[in-house]
Amino acid sequence: MFIVDEKEKEYRNGDNGPKYLMRGPRMNFAIVQFMPGVDFQAHYHNVMEENFYILEGEVTIVVDNAPHILRAGQFIHIEPGEVHYVINHSSRPMRMVSTLAPFEEVDKVEVENPKLSG
Repeated sequence: MFIVDEKEKEYRNGDNGPKYLMRGPRMNFAIVQFMPGVDFQAHYHNVMEENFYILEGEVTIVVDNAPHILRAGQFIHIEPGEVHYVINHSSRPMRMVSTLAPFEEVDKVEVENPKLSG
């Protein structure tokens, strides 16, 4: 058992990206924040499945070239092998929960970002 205070962790890129509250041994759990216009490299996982639950704002999540606009209160599940890309096209910050399981130390395969219009 352990307790983590989100305020004691930092986002990977200052005010953007994941803030991991737990990494392994069986899953990852992160709070992710994207400011307007921020995205991350399209990728897929060989073993891990990924889930996103939108806490605040709006975000476009592209899965296998199909864009999905998600808003606060919505959830998306991404299977291993599904290429996914996330971008905040809105004018406000977006925050979401991200989980990855089962934990693998190295399981991310980066691919070219899709060409999307804003």
